[in-house]
Amino acid sequence: MRLNSCIDLRRERAYAHDLGRAFAGALIFSIPLLMTMEMWRQGVTMSSGRLLLFLASGLPLLFGLAYYAGFSRRRGVRNDSLDTAVALAVGFITTTVLLVLFGLIQRDASPREGLGRIALQTVPAAMGALLARRQLSGSQDDGDEDQAAYAGELFLMAAGALFFALNVAPTEEVILIAYKATPIHLLALLIISIILLHLIVFNAGFAGQEEADHPVQAFFHFTLPGYAIALGISLFTLYLFGRVDGHSVAGVVQICVVLGFPAAVGAAAARLLV
Repeated sequence: MRLNSCIDLRRERAYAHDLGRAFAGALIFSIPLLMTMEMWRQGVTMSSGRLLLFLASGLPLLFGLAYYAGFSRRRGVRNDSLDTAVALAVGFITTTVLLVLFGLIQRDASPREGLGRIALQTVPAAMGALLARRQLSGSQDDGDEDQAAYAGELFLMAAGALFFALNVAPTEEVILIAYKATPIHLLALLIISIILLHLIVFNAGFAGQEEADHPVQAFFHFTLPGYAIALGISLFTLYLFGRVDGHSVAGVVQICVVLGFPAAVGAAAARLLV
């Protein structure tokens, strides 16, 4: 009886530690977005349909991150689902508390305004909560678990691209850069994005990088699909934030290439983080 009580107590303490680390991860990952004026405005002006689309697409993303990382050591569909739900709760609480502290949610504000701002910020905060164990844990073996298969690698690239794109897509600067850049600038940016994606993952020497015994094969197997994913995520986030509305096809392509630069860096960094 006493042995079982000790085991249960250790588990509760370990889970409390994991939960505290999840809050820290949510805070670290969400602060750039929580202190961005465009995100405050998007929480109010974004249509309900696009906001629901963002939340709906965030659920499978968070479940996938729970599978590959998770803020606790538990595994299995049930535990991954629980980690996803808890991460959303952590993201919601963190976002709500900080937005209230920043004076962005007030008593006289409409429920739509407050809930919109909270909902928009909850998903990236939940991503931080799920990545907290890998990034904030002192354990050295956390990064060696759950090595992803090819489809999993592409999924992690999409997650990293989304997180980086979210930090840039709402801003006016991405539109300004796109329309100031000449075709030569955009082509150079596209090429540099691909090169950086390849170098960061395969040649930079960071812990967690993939082996590239065949660089040419790796380029076509990972780098080009990764950049295509980064562009797709860029277009998705630009649509969510209304950045493609009213622009010509050429204009949308220009903006996607510009946003594809940080998205490609995020796609490359994601596998190093998870």
